[in-house]
Amino acid sequence: MNSERAGHFRQQPTGYKSFVPKPLPPDPALRWDDSLVKALSEAATALARLDGVASTLPNPDWFVASYVRREAVLSSQIEGTQSSLDDVLAHEVEAKTSEPPADLAETVNYVRAMRLGLSLLDQLPLSGRLIRKVHEELMTEVRGQERSPGEFRTTQNWIGAAGCTLTTAAFVPPAPDDLAAAVRDFEAYLNTSGDPPLVLAGLAHAQFETIHPFLDGNGRVGRLLITLVLVQRELLIRPLLYLSLFLKQNRSEYYDRLDAVRMHGDWEGWLKFFLTGVTVTANDAVRVAVQLLALTEEHQRVAVEKNFGRYGWPLLAALAEQPILTVKYAVKRLGSTSATIGRLLEQMAAVGIVEEVTGQKRNRVYRYTPFLDALTDEALATATSHVTRP
Repeated sequence: MNSERAGHFRQQPTGYKSFVPKPLPPDPALRWDDSLVKALSEAATALARLDGVASTLPNPDWFVASYVRREAVLSSQIEGTQSSLDDVLAHEVEAKTSEPPADLAETVNYVRAMRLGLSLLDQLPLSGRLIRKVHEELMTEVRGQERSPGEFRTTQNWIGAAGCTLTTAAFVPPAPDDLAAAVRDFEAYLNTSGDPPLVLAGLAHAQFETIHPFLDGNGRVGRLLITLVLVQRELLIRPLLYLSLFLKQNRSEYYDRLDAVRMHGDWEGWLKFFLTGVTVTANDAVRVAVQLLALTEEHQRVAVEKNFGRYGWPLLAALAEQPILTVKYAVKRLGSTSATIGRLLEQMAAVGIVEEVTGQKRNRVYRYTPFLDALTDEALATATSHVTRP
């Protein structure tokens, strides 16, 4: 392999070497052997199936909202946070089910950053400007907020074990003097490339992580960028593909593949890994969507059988969009009374649709447990250990 295919290391005056990435696409061009062609075909097929199945849900936006939150939790956990999906949902309706983790704000910011990025696609091209806005939303008023939210770095950063230095780091991204050119080339590739969208997303993610343009938050922004690329290029109608679980479960392989790009120019090995992740993730999301469709239909049937009344289906719809809620939230959402909503939630609890999670007489909080069970890590055990090294 060509050790300078992805870039080269440059000696810096203070003694360390930083990496200068070559502009995308790879040069020499990608080698499309049978295994890479197959990986791309399988990933594209899986994504098409996901879009099709999601469209059969009564309201696909419920599915999207839950997946955005779930991705925020998983992506933030990769960076060491402890907040859960329940924590995020309870925070959204101002329901205190337990003492929230101190880092909950980081996960909540990720949800906002993803939603901001998706909304900005209607106004801006995929660009440094858009990426900076997303980063600012992600990093404001949380750990790392002192590290220039929304601004590309002007000092050197590095990647490595805790306590390492520039000279002992595992990888040193471009020096500040090389950063502007790297970002400019990256932006040009995002907006002018004729590569298939999945190839574009895979190469762009790896290149972004190599450039590491911010002092903090690069991993989360880089993972978010995958979905933004696929939505912007219209390969995804809805933002439903999030690779954080796959990357979390294959973390060692993930880092090794990125290193192999930088050190040996192995773009093909990285793309096969990335496309496998897309296939695994999309197939699992299809399974969840089918499960949620069956769940929705079953609970509609129960609502009729148990005579939940005029607010039965609207409350089920509210639970699908906000799977942890309070009586106060539901009253505001549906325009009913506290007595009516409270009675209806107790009826739902009696048949196992929801459960009350505080054990209190007042300020009760209800959890749409069957719905959330389909979205938890434990329910996604089938997604582990999908990558085998050659």
